[in-house]
Amino acid sequence: MPAEIVLWSDYVSPYAFVAKAWAYALEADYEVVLHWRPYTLDIASFQGSVEERDPHHWRRVRYAYMDARRFANKQGLTLMGPKKIYFARPANAGMLYAQKHRAFPRYNDLAFDRFWRRALDPENVEAVEGLLVEAGAPAGFAAFLAGEGGAEHDRLRNEAEGSGVFGVPTFVFEGELFWGGDRVGLLRERLDEKGVKRRRT
Repeated sequence: MPAEIVLWSDYVSPYAFVAKAWAYALEADYEVVLHWRPYTLDIASFQGSVEERDPHHWRRVRYAYMDARRFANKQGLTLMGPKKIYFARPANAGMLYAQKHRAFPRYNDLAFDRFWRRALDPENVEAVEGLLVEAGAPAGFAAFLAGEGGAEHDRLRNEAEGSGVFGVPTFVFEGELFWGGDRVGLLRERLDEKGVKRRRT
């Protein structure tokens, strides 16, 4: 049986964006199953709203994007800072809808790419539904978000916080948390220590 890893992610996190390729590589290299789960960030709660940010907060924000852009450039990705603070519940619930309809890999790639090119409003339900259809999922996302999908999204967010998750990307293996894409190396070491087999190349 392959080992299981849960990856908590959010489409509006620059660090989650650049960690996507590392997550794919992890699953390609090891006999693991990666379960992607949405953890929608309340960015204003820890970075402050735009109006409330003092010079210290702005220095942190500018550094975060500079840092993430370094990794994006290495991957040939476009990372344009967003024009506002988003609460991406619709786009992140779209992750669940895409998984339900076997359209997740395509949706995952499109959602990250479009948002960081400023070509997707992650709060716009119609825009998210259009992206899901483009990825191969059927129409019907709005009803899903208003019902079972929205409830599942919120339940998962509470589950994440109950397990200690506070940011993205967070990888969880056998109850141990690895926060940040730069911790993937430590996760790989743990997989090796636990005897998780590598896939043959």
